[in-house]
Amino acid sequence: MKALEAINYGSRLLKEKNVPSHILDSEVLLSKSLNKLREEILVNLQQNLNEREILIFQEYLTRRSNKEPIAYILEEKEFWSKKFFVNKDTLVPRPETELLVDELIKIHNKKNISILDVGTGSGCIILSLLSELENSIGLGVDISSKAIKVAQKNAFNLMLLNRVKFINKSFELIFHKKFDLIVSNPPYIKRKDIKYLSCDIKRFEPKIALDGGKDGLDLIKKVIYKSKSILKLNGMLALEIGNEQIKKVSEILINNKFNIKRTIKDYNNNVRCVIAIYNK
Repeated sequence: MKALEAINYGSRLLKEKNVPSHILDSEVLLSKSLNKLREEILVNLQQNLNEREILIFQEYLTRRSNKEPIAYILEEKEFWSKKFFVNKDTLVPRPETELLVDELIKIHNKKNISILDVGTGSGCIILSLLSELENSIGLGVDISSKAIKVAQKNAFNLMLLNRVKFINKSFELIFHKKFDLIVSNPPYIKRKDIKYLSCDIKRFEPKIALDGGKDGLDLIKKVIYKSKSILKLNGMLALEIGNEQIKKVSEILINNKFNIKRTIKDYNNNVRCVIAIYNK
């Protein structure tokens, strides 16, 4: 089988399984199967695949046909122009989260700050921040020990282990330490709505990182309440929130003596992040 035949075969198979990006996914999975750059394959479509490469490619196609996120199959996802190791123990980093990272970097550019990342997952937020804020240090916490291992691996790969620590504990158990910035992308989906998520999310991504409780605000409330005791004077809280949650989240912030500094809209013009200052 030649590379072009393999791509067409994979594309047809994925299209039958209603995978929208069937052509691109087929090319990317063949690239992983051959351990070559996608561009390298596309300029040499007549190259032959051996039996082992075909078997590996078919295995990847089967996984993608079952709606497994391509990031989990590749075990990587690009975020902030960096490649992050990801697996089923963490959420797949989303482009919308880069909007929050971008805003925080603009605000804290050239400053020396301490950062806490609550529910760090793959570590993509705090590691992206630290890669730009070169004089800053950070702590990432997560109740999933498996997620912490993923974050530590990414810190090692990005050569940031000297400025970040990852610990497996609840953020509610952090005492005797104050931060300039607390950032979090907490679970914010209403429990009853999880069943309506796309198959690749609800079947493969960790439910603990999705389930925001009855109203979707359980963890958001806890982060806001706890932040009051571990933020420095005029410290900043940055939250990623669900679509149409800004009104309720704003009320909770204001009732807890936070002053909303700015909000960030996603690519569909929905407010998805809120940044606030704590005024004791």
